[in-house]
Amino acid sequence: MDRRFSERGGQARHLRRPSHCYNPNAHAAIPCDDPSMPTLDALRRLFPRGYNSGDVLSRIPGPRRILEEVRIGASYREVFYRAVLPYITTSSKVLELGPGSGSWTRAILKHVPHGEVHTVDFHDVRGWIDPEPGSGRLICHQVSDNSFAGVPEATFDFFWSFGVLCHNNTEHIREIFRNVLPKMKPNSHAAQEIGDWHKLDQLGWGWRWGIPARFKNLPDDAIWWPRNSAEHTCKIAVEEGWQVVERDLGVLRRDSLCVFRKPALEA
Repeated sequence: MDRRFSERGGQARHLRRPSHCYNPNAHAAIPCDDPSMPTLDALRRLFPRGYNSGDVLSRIPGPRRILEEVRIGASYREVFYRAVLPYITTSSKVLELGPGSGSWTRAILKHVPHGEVHTVDFHDVRGWIDPEPGSGRLICHQVSDNSFAGVPEATFDFFWSFGVLCHNNTEHIREIFRNVLPKMKPNSHAAQEIGDWHKLDQLGWGWRWGIPARFKNLPDDAIWWPRNSAEHTCKIAVEEGWQVVERDLGVLRRDSLCVFRKPALEA
């Protein structure tokens, strides 16, 4: 999963390096036969050099994005306009889990010119994301677990991840929902892409959708696409204090995209 966290707990970093759009050499290596998936140790090893989907807002996608969109069954541009844009303003503070090489990060930054984006990842992503050196609008937190240590409390208007929870089992997803809730403002929103086995059962497994059919007969701790569904994720989120806004936006054919809200403070 390592689109998210890294080795040192809770140290925030403001970017000061020379600007570049993305590292063209960044790539993902899915450890299909790693028997330790999806433990935290294995998740730290996944995507060791970031994950780059290209420009998710471009009307004409690049080759990598085309492949991803075919497998997930959606346009990333449409995903952004359906799952991100309605929940942010020009001054929003956004928390992104697992930015990888920053494809979604850069898209969000374009739409919050007076706000901030904080990323949380197992890796030091500063070498992969640096759109505006010295602006202070992008703050990268490198951590070692799901505690969100060092991330400021009651700060964020929107919590986003894409391609992250799909690699996490129930235990880790629960930790994420529980520990990120105090970081959010009352009435803030979260949109999370998750792997949905119910949809895969209907569509059919195999490389057409990018998920090996043999996973169906393996335990969750032996695969990088553990069992999950929109219903299961929503149940976990509610148990950890969130409200369900959309069980599934319906924008992805293979996966689900769930939207949640942190309840308002009681009077």
